[in-house]
Amino acid sequence: MPEGLNGKDLAQCLLRGNSRLKVVYMSGYSPENVSKDLALREGVNFLRKPFQGPSLAHAIRVSLDA
Repeated sequence: MPEGLNGKDLAQCLLRGNSRLKVVYMSGYSPENVSKDLALREGVNFLRKPFQGPSLAHAIRVSLDA
């Protein structure tokens, strides 16, 4: 992302504007390596790259339903 922005920072910025926003994080690393201060659950609000379309659809559905 531009200017050193990472996904966590982007999500926090967007959440300040809309606290009801749903976020699904994605990384090539495990949830534990991505962030110690976020409650990341694989397949729920976190997807490990590479992932398949059905996994993304499931994570989005779970996020929207929460």
